[in-house]
Amino acid sequence: MNQPAPDFQDFQRAFARHLRDPHHAPRPPGIPARRAAIYGELLFNNICGFLDKCFPVSRAVLGEPRWRRLNRTFYRDWPLHTPWFRDIPREFVRYLETAEIATPRPAWLSELARYEWAELAVDIMETAIPEHDPQGDLLRGVPLLNPARLDLACAWPVQRIGPDYRPRQTQATHLVVYRDRSECVRFSEISPVTASLLARLEENRESQASGEEILLALADALRHPAPQTLVDFGRAVLDDLRQQEIILGSQTL
Repeated sequence: MNQPAPDFQDFQRAFARHLRDPHHAPRPPGIPARRAAIYGELLFNNICGFLDKCFPVSRAVLGEPRWRRLNRTFYRDWPLHTPWFRDIPREFVRYLETAEIATPRPAWLSELARYEWAELAVDIMETAIPEHDPQGDLLRGVPLLNPARLDLACAWPVQRIGPDYRPRQTQATHLVVYRDRSECVRFSEISPVTASLLARLEENRESQASGEEILLALADALRHPAPQTLVDFGRAVLDDLRQQEIILGSQTL
């Protein structure tokens, strides 16, 4: 008597396990070994294509053999719960940040990968820009941050890492990755104080405080001995951020 056919979803899961890990997960009955191997290699190469494009520096500093081993363990071990190809690099960053990975890797690799991924994330970010005055007074008015932006606080100088530079000691680094009016993605290194200012501007969406009020609150938090000096300095910082298009102008209320 013929055995009943396995449930189709059980078959899919078994086949997926085999494609991810052909050396340890058995191939389901009825699937030719050669065809399964070709199909599995096509899928893996497809994943590698997305990773290679998004993380060229990580690939270069690790070298091809180590990079491919890391790609393979990601392909084998990390559950992807998204149908979008563009989300694969984001999942790879999460894998580096949270998974228990046996393959030795530099301590700064996950931050470097997040820095590289940020370019893609900002490039495809869907944002709506509120009404604003590009030339508005940033002290009296409410500064409007560019919404197509990611602020990164890193323990390593990721913007300098490459085949010729691999840091051995941590160095706190603050970066802004943003999309300008011409739709180009740009990177800017900022100071810790500027990073604190951006964080306060980001939190200011509901309170709608003026730029001067935000700077005075920052001076109070820093226990600055001369708050007005910080405000004067902050005016120049706000103007510089506007020149870079990290700030778009003052909000039109």
